[in-house]
Amino acid sequence: MPDRLSPEERSAHMRRIRKVDTKPELVVRRTAHRLGYRFRLHRRELPGTPDLVFPRLRKVVLVHGCFWHQHPGCRLARLPKSRLDYWLPKLRRNQERDAQAIKSLRRLGWRVLVLWECQAAREEAVAGRIAAFLRRK
Repeated sequence: MPDRLSPEERSAHMRRIRKVDTKPELVVRRTAHRLGYRFRLHRRELPGTPDLVFPRLRKVVLVHGCFWHQHPGCRLARLPKSRLDYWLPKLRRNQERDAQAIKSLRRLGWRVLVLWECQAAREEAVAGRIAAFLRRK
């Protein structure tokens, strides 16, 4: 039996996908807070609207979904099987937008850490990466 969804089912499924407050983002926020760091969320005046902003440190953390941002080599970043004419350009634009946002942030003097959805599943590893990133000068 094919696992194809009707257009209405697909639309309902896509509506449930969140842009902010995703599970990986909440894990990263909880971890940073537990480590004693305080931050701002989704600062729209910064390029790419970073997920976590540490203004005093001039550092930001971007939490990327593996599928939406096409994490290289990750099993969660598999390509869709249908409508490739729609999905390939969309996913490519996401990657281009990410690269431009990171470049702009660095040009403005911000340090950037990208954490991936698959990495957020290992909270202790995330804690180590966040702590090392925020301690670094």
